[in-house]
Amino acid sequence: MRRFALAFYCILMTMQLTPAAASAAESEFETFLSHFDYDTRADMKIDSKRLLQLLSERKAILVDIRFKEETAAWRMGFGLFIPLNELPKRLNELPKDKIIVAACPHKDRSAIAMAYLRSKGYNARYLVDGLTGLAENLRGDNAREFMEELEKAGAQQR
Repeated sequence: MRRFALAFYCILMTMQLTPAAASAAESEFETFLSHFDYDTRADMKIDSKRLLQLLSERKAILVDIRFKEETAAWRMGFGLFIPLNELPKRLNELPKDKIIVAACPHKDRSAIAMAYLRSKGYNARYLVDGLTGLAENLRGDNAREFMEELEKAGAQQR
């Protein structure tokens, strides 16, 4: 965790923040860290199967935080696409009343996004099996059934 905290702090310091903004960002992250415990550790993770359930229930939003070039090459047919380096400017696109699940192919960048979002008051998690694990869970009949569930849930909310 120390390595993660140091990496996050370095990212904050390279964001060209004013000294006051950098101090506020550091304070938000320190607050997040000071309350970090085993429950937080468990709550900050989600796997693809649980994510798919929450998405079909409209309780979560998937946020693909990869670079634009990566999403141009391949992406899911659902969710938001907000590159990690654009996340601070695009927070207003994320609802505070849903679980925000940050995802990338593995979990390195999504863990950073999750920590940042939690420091901003979002109920955020990161996808432990990454977008590659999610893609694996959305093959064949699973993909069809999931998309049908999404459509059905959307129709019920209209």
